[in-house]
Amino acid sequence: MEARRLKWKSVMKGIGLFLILLMAFMIVNNSSFFTKARDTEPYLLAHRGLGQTFSMEGIEGDTCTAERIFPPEHVYLENTLRSMEAAFATGADAVEFDIRPTKDGQFAVFHDWTLDCRTDVQGLPSDYTMAELKNVDIGYGYTADQGETYPFRGEGVGEMPSLDEVLSEFPEHSFLIDMKSNDFEEGKLLAKKLGALSDERLQLLTVYGGDKPIAALKEELPRLRVMSMETMKNCMIPYMAAGWTGYIPKACEHTQIHLPEKFAPLIWGWPDKFLNRMDSVDTRVIVVAGDGGWSEGFDEVNDLSRLPNNFSGGIWTNRIDRVGPWLKGEETE
Repeated sequence: MEARRLKWKSVMKGIGLFLILLMAFMIVNNSSFFTKARDTEPYLLAHRGLGQTFSMEGIEGDTCTAERIFPPEHVYLENTLRSMEAAFATGADAVEFDIRPTKDGQFAVFHDWTLDCRTDVQGLPSDYTMAELKNVDIGYGYTADQGETYPFRGEGVGEMPSLDEVLSEFPEHSFLIDMKSNDFEEGKLLAKKLGALSDERLQLLTVYGGDKPIAALKEELPRLRVMSMETMKNCMIPYMAAGWTGYIPKACEHTQIHLPEKFAPLIWGWPDKFLNRMDSVDTRVIVVAGDGGWSEGFDEVNDLSRLPNNFSGGIWTNRIDRVGPWLKGEETE
């Protein structure tokens, strides 16, 4: 009986020692203190270029955000060539913009599902040709005082660009293209458009959207960096299960990951070791503010204090004009 008790005690000690060593391995293997130093600057992603921002309070999927903007501090409207130029000029490393198919098989750069909220016409972008959309006033519906004044009315005529115009205007800049649908055929149409580009140009582009169009796009252009809910799940679920070992799932290769700041600290190796692991498989990591629900960004300099010290990953912002100059070491106005 005594021998059995001693044997059991020895087994329990062995298990305890194993668990201690395992925990020590997990800590050391995922600690940023024991990883290659990162000497790169943060990667700034300007959401819709530089545009008017609005309150996120009580926002729903069908909320007309143009009707609730803050009092304007600049003259730029989202998703325009001028807004993109301004974003790059104030420190953006990449600009995110939205696309919608048109009646004549092109892609218009526009966010909303319908034209009703921000413009002076109604219906879907797909109800119009690209030439017709050039006559639309995209600044028509913006107001900061419940409709008493419309500061951009008349200023947005001709300002809606096509996808081709954006890529032609900024041939050496990086973009994140948002497909605002879950249409497989739309993914094939975009693949046809992007397929004419050089490999060097494609390396500067990332496309995200619904699972179906992204699957179609990846099928036609496997060298293109893409992201969807499915690609992120395929990467992050197995990584959360086994990433503590240093294992990087194949699904994590050559893609993009958007991490809500609320959940980022739970990721194995966060921040530097995780960023290094993703860098090693050509995957870009972008941190979005809050829980990631409504494209919330790090829009004030003070917001950046919520990120890890010397953070060198990607940062999502709706106010590149505020955070860009500060992070790039330039004075703001």
